[in-house]
Amino acid sequence: MAFRNLETLESWLAEYRAQGKPLADSARVMVQDGDGGANTGLVAFRLGHAPTGVFIQPATQDAIGWVATMEPREESLVLDVAGLLELSAELAAVSELCAFLEAKSQAHQGIDVA
Repeated sequence: MAFRNLETLESWLAEYRAQGKPLADSARVMVQDGDGGANTGLVAFRLGHAPTGVFIQPATQDAIGWVATMEPREESLVLDVAGLLELSAELAAVSELCAFLEAKSQAHQGIDVA
């Protein structure tokens, strides 16, 4: 689907950053080719308070809804109160970006998001 190509996703991410969203600079579009070279849409989000990669992408090949996948870790993560609060802010930013990409996908497909 055209809305998952690298250029479109980078423009959406630039729009998201221009809105002054917290931690928007932690996200970047990654190249990911699906079957037959199809653009599948993949955004990586770097967490500063957990050694876990987070990837945001459409839920399925034809889905407009987006999901976040967290990579597994080999070691336990121990955080104090401040660290937990900072991590929760990062996860809230991931959620907000995921919702933004979903809304942009819906608008691109002509689906009323009202």
